[in-house]
Amino acid sequence: MDTLDCMQLFIRVVESGSFTKAAERASITVPQVSRAIGELESRLRTRLLNRTTRRISLTEAGQRYFERAVSILSYVEEAEAEAADARIKPWGKLRIHATLSFGQHYMPPLIAEYHQRFPDVSTELVLAQRTPNFVEEGYDISVAVTRQLPDSSMIANRIGTTHIILCASPDYLDRRGTVRRVEDLREHTCLHLTLPDLPASQWPLEGPDGVVVHEFERTPFEVNAAEALEGAVAAGMGIGPLPVAVALPGLRAGNLRQVLPDYRLSGNHIYAIFASRQYVDAKIRTLVELLKEAVPLALKKHDLEVRVLSERLDVNR
Repeated sequence: MDTLDCMQLFIRVVESGSFTKAAERASITVPQVSRAIGELESRLRTRLLNRTTRRISLTEAGQRYFERAVSILSYVEEAEAEAADARIKPWGKLRIHATLSFGQHYMPPLIAEYHQRFPDVSTELVLAQRTPNFVEEGYDISVAVTRQLPDSSMIANRIGTTHIILCASPDYLDRRGTVRRVEDLREHTCLHLTLPDLPASQWPLEGPDGVVVHEFERTPFEVNAAEALEGAVAAGMGIGPLPVAVALPGLRAGNLRQVLPDYRLSGNHIYAIFASRQYVDAKIRTLVELLKEAVPLALKKHDLEVRVLSERLDVNR
């Protein structure tokens, strides 16, 4: 038996005053109880119990050991209860990684909703384009936007698909003309969003007739952050691909217009990635459940708003 098992049996012997009663409570034999106490005394190199044919009593060392053993086992039980409770009740700190644009625009309201449901959980959100190393960096979950997941032993739940649309400023379109067909893009300045999942110098555009690839030889500006590209597009530098959530504030304010509303760049998938499917911590499980519930609704709402804004602009022209 290990030390904790022997310690537990020792406490039962002391509390019941009998090896026989201790054996009955533990559903083992009396010789097994006697052997466990002997192992404990041998390991400690001290006698814990005085034994006679009629009764047992604690030695001075046994009394001190009994008091410490009771305290130790209560801590063990408390730790086990807390660990088991972590699979049932969300509590503690949740460290979240999210891809930059998605994390900035979608995660704060989702985390606010999560805190309303589970106030015993504190959260730390870190935004970065790269997928993190969970073990080395100590993340509980990553919300990644990517076209293809790298090979990994991690668990990945797909929770939605983002869309990227082409946008330009009203001033740019007034100067350079309206884009009515994909072929018209050849006469325009194309700004590029340099993300791992977007091909260099190519825009694979999904439209009514399937995917049409627009290729451009050069661009005056490329950047790896959609928010920075939105600033360049709004300043009139050219036409650029923007995630819907990044484009929406400018579309609402009239600083941006959607180009080719019937087309959008091939979308990237959104994944909730975590370490293991077995014994998932309650705070991770409940966040994944919220993401599955809320993200598709938020994406659908934004896609609908973009369509309404574009249709309203067409009517007013």
